[in-house]
Amino acid sequence: MRIYEMTAGDIASKVRRKDLSATECMEEIAERIGRVEPSVGAFLHLNLDEAMRQARAIDNLPSGERERLPLAGVPVAVKDNMATQSMPTTAASKILEGFVAPYDATVVSRLQHAGAVIVGKTNMDEFAMGSSTEHSAYQLTRNPWDRDRVPGGSSGGSAAAVAAQMVPVALGSDTGGSIRQPASYCGVTGFKPTYGRVSRYGLIAFASSLDQIGPLARNVDDASLIYEVIAGYDPLDASSLRVEKALPKATDVSWANVRIGVPKQYGSSGLDASVQARLAEVISRLESQGASVVEVSLPHTEYAIAAYYLVAPAEASSNLSRFDGVRYGYRASGADLLEMYENTRAQGFGEEVKRRILLGTHALSAGYYDAYYLKAQKIRTLIRQDFEQAFAAVDVILTPTTPDLAFRFGEKSQDPLQMYLSDVYTVTANLAGIPAISTPAGLAGGLPVGMQWLGPIMGEESLLHIARGFEKLWPSEGWPALGGEA
Repeated sequence: MRIYEMTAGDIASKVRRKDLSATECMEEIAERIGRVEPSVGAFLHLNLDEAMRQARAIDNLPSGERERLPLAGVPVAVKDNMATQSMPTTAASKILEGFVAPYDATVVSRLQHAGAVIVGKTNMDEFAMGSSTEHSAYQLTRNPWDRDRVPGGSSGGSAAAVAAQMVPVALGSDTGGSIRQPASYCGVTGFKPTYGRVSRYGLIAFASSLDQIGPLARNVDDASLIYEVIAGYDPLDASSLRVEKALPKATDVSWANVRIGVPKQYGSSGLDASVQARLAEVISRLESQGASVVEVSLPHTEYAIAAYYLVAPAEASSNLSRFDGVRYGYRASGADLLEMYENTRAQGFGEEVKRRILLGTHALSAGYYDAYYLKAQKIRTLIRQDFEQAFAAVDVILTPTTPDLAFRFGEKSQDPLQMYLSDVYTVTANLAGIPAISTPAGLAGGLPVGMQWLGPIMGEESLLHIARGFEKLWPSEGWPALGGEA
């Protein structure tokens, strides 16, 4: 087995035992990136020289110190909306072109303290606003399974980097499905923890009450490993929870004791036939293992997209006001201060970002606040209550991650509403603050299909345990061929 085919857990274990050097690992990963990256475009910034220095430093540690590193020598990619001192942090926007943060995000610091090697920053939809990574100001990222199709978004670069086996694990951020949706399109595992379980300090905010950082990985064990490192209370994040980490049980799943809910509102309308067929196969296989699969009701689901696209843009219009050309990033010229502001934002922000800022500003404006934003927040409460009632009867909820398979470039970019509907099954988890994970469920027409598992707030332990059990029940169908390579 080549090093780039190994899981993060295998790499860390071998490096700790000195069966593999971190330097050797990084050399092969660098060579892999050099061959594959030109056809995929997953990275906005690479710092392989610094990554090699980090790897050598790990190899030179005394054995006792190296053996205590849970991610010893593991190459990791980080989405480009998380602050790093060693590389630019642009959020894939022209308005932050060349910006280098004066500090590392908490998740980046925790990865490095655990022995991870940060190889680069991944492409994304500008300021995490999109479902295809077509809205980056710099480049397209291509789906490794079919280079004519999108990898999903907004964490499309991180998902593509893992699927193309350039790194075993990567970090993404999830505001309405931006980890899980690209994980589904690229055939990898994507995990969004309970809101507040992972620090957002150093994450460029899109919608502060919805954003959550989480891992994309080849399997549930690797996602759990990264989660264990990055989760935990952080005094630098006011929304950070003072709770113990919840890790999956080591035992196999006893499916006869698992109650699985399938929402009746997630019906066939708008659902691709191949995804619907795969969901039926998954349910049948779970029932054959003894699981109890029952219908549950989430009656306010039909309002989720509308509520999300009022709450998220409203928060974005406030968060993005700091990008004005005065303190950092891109600055356009102007005859006076106001004209400089206007020109900077007109030239620095992309069309999708402008669209959401305008929508959010309108929703918060006098005369419209109660009619739009306040009503959306009330619906958000009802959605959370729907989940609370459902989880009183079941352990987890199963849905497709997305209503479709990865679509072709340009197919939805001219119709924002169709693009927004790609997240119809994922936004509810962010509105409710609950944990959710997308796991691969094989291929349909040569493209990956993902299944989403939703758990109650603080329900990571059971959720990850069940997702790992499903992974064993439904093994991977392999990885995309890239230039003739497996």
